[in-house]
Amino acid sequence: QRTESEEITILANKKGKVTELRKNVKSDADKRGLTRIKSYNDSKSFGSGGLGSKNKSYLLSEGMPVPFLVHLGIMTAEGKVIKSKYDKFRQINRFLEMLDDVLGDVIHLRESDRNPVSAATPLRIVDFGSGKSYLTFAVQHYLSEVKKIPAEIFGLDLKKDVIAYCNTLAQKLALKNLKFAVGDIASFGEDKQPDIIVTLHACDTATDYALDYALRRKAKAILSVPCCQHELNSQLSAKSVPADSPFAPLLKYGLIKERFAALATDALRAELLESHGYRVQILEFIEESATPKNLLIRAVRTGNEKSAPTNSLLATLHVNQTLATLICSKTLPKES
Repeated sequence: QRTESEEITILANKKGKVTELRKNVKSDADKRGLTRIKSYNDSKSFGSGGLGSKNKSYLLSEGMPVPFLVHLGIMTAEGKVIKSKYDKFRQINRFLEMLDDVLGDVIHLRESDRNPVSAATPLRIVDFGSGKSYLTFAVQHYLSEVKKIPAEIFGLDLKKDVIAYCNTLAQKLALKNLKFAVGDIASFGEDKQPDIIVTLHACDTATDYALDYALRRKAKAILSVPCCQHELNSQLSAKSVPADSPFAPLLKYGLIKERFAALATDALRAELLESHGYRVQILEFIEESATPKNLLIRAVRTGNEKSAPTNSLLATLHVNQTLATLICSKTLPKES
């Protein structure tokens, strides 16, 4: 148990003896000279609303009301983050930090294309699978109100009621540069050139359709948190891989196979993005205790295209068509 000033641990042995341990959190941190300002992965920072909530520096700060956070039930009208929403508050700020890291690159790429960001030619962001749009509203607020960068933000999702709510809220907050629409990522065909593509937990191959869209339109940056990587997993089988294959033990147990398939899927995505001329990073989006779907693929266009990666991994795993074939201009060769 954790209070504002103490961390309490209860221990019990086989004989029934109970021991209570108490640790003064603040004094202990002070003795060690701990700094929590830059610790975005410290799950204890917002334990009971005390330690961390006042000392931590966020791009969207607590204490100053942010209209969309208030309407979405994350902040009170006075700017205090609601205790049960701290995880969401930290997730939003973590994403904005990752976006902020590549904004300079994106703006530089726009200038290199002789199309600088301005009121007439704003930065364009598309959020595929926007859902309740916490991040979409956060991007709009951060770019428009904090960074003062002219921007147009567009969210797409399959759920009509969610999109209707988001459009209503955008109108209520008078956010003229933020719009939402109902649609499928796979069939989305808007021709405008996006600068940044965002996907948060777009399920299975929906992530790949979003990446395909980004590559076809040469998006300057991509921030994608994949989810439910089923396609490769469904094709992997311990029976189809030779017993002497180095991958055989990874396919023997269901849970290990699922995790291996997810990692292999995202590794293939990263390789394909690099082959299309992107600088790619795989980052931890939020601590694993919050969600196991916590890897973020961040890619920035460099224009230095490479040859398409070989299909040796897929051949070794005896896999045929995969998510990789959705990345159209350079795909992994089909297996026979």
